[in-house]
Amino acid sequence: MAKKQAKYADDGWAIWIDGEDESSVYINDWINPKGKSYVDIAVHIYGVKATKSLHVYVPFDVSIDEVDDVSLLFEDHKFLQATFGTACIVDFKKNEYTSEIAYKGKTVDIAHISTLPCEASKLSEGTLFTIDLVHLCEYLDNDEVYFIWRMPHKSLDEIFHKHINVGSVMSRLKDLITTPVISEKYNYSIRINEARRLPDEIARIGSFYRQKINKAVVTLSIDENYEVDSAESNRIRRLEEKLYQGYLPKNCKLDDIITYQWNQDREDNSQGHFNFYYNITKDSISRGSMFLFIVLLLAFGVAGELLADLVKALIGWKF
Repeated sequence: MAKKQAKYADDGWAIWIDGEDESSVYINDWINPKGKSYVDIAVHIYGVKATKSLHVYVPFDVSIDEVDDVSLLFEDHKFLQATFGTACIVDFKKNEYTSEIAYKGKTVDIAHISTLPCEASKLSEGTLFTIDLVHLCEYLDNDEVYFIWRMPHKSLDEIFHKHINVGSVMSRLKDLITTPVISEKYNYSIRINEARRLPDEIARIGSFYRQKINKAVVTLSIDENYEVDSAESNRIRRLEEKLYQGYLPKNCKLDDIITYQWNQDREDNSQGHFNFYYNITKDSISRGSMFLFIVLLLAFGVAGELLADLVKALIGWKF
């Protein structure tokens, strides 16, 4: 019988904008069960010239020093092509704060958040990022802009964290003998702008309820040793190794990564709620059980040889 290990996390995220605009949100989880996981957050703002600030709440503690401005990698056309799924033309660092890209018949700006005033405020249950955009307008040539950055995803690190079994020696020994198969199951959800999953400091902010997110896309990246329930996904693909060389987070291997993409639109509700749920499973043989079986086999083998020699000596068999 398999020994089941199940862990669950249900996180509330919040993203809102001060301005008359609509936006799309993209979250890419780089899941590394054996080490640090990372998350890329991209916000695509329409009507950005009327926007005063961008606010992003994440449900864990993170500092400005842990945030990477991955937009600075977009000087390499391969990264742009991989990220936007099509060939792009880029005017990299056309000014101190932005680059400009052309793709699919339109032109948009990419803001480099590392050059913008950004504040990370610690809350009771997480961190609120506030990015001041007032002075950005004079540097924009387009009314659409992307903000994209990467940081550790500490909620995922927590559910994948290995805990030491502190039970009795005999119970652990019994588990090793009777349950050599370990069935791991991880349930994770991302709820965007769902007030009941947010701390009071966020849920009571008036502008939070007036925001106009019209689309959210969540992409998962995890090695193929794990299975993901992809029933709700609209596309599954393996990352293009050549395109992502140098872009991946630390300790992520190109040949281990498959992406699973979920897409939920709320075209009829400008204040839509976006809930993404995914299950990750892995069945494996316990190394401890295998080691114990080998030790027992060797012990029984040695004991059998000794017993055979003893029997031979007792009955006087000679060969």
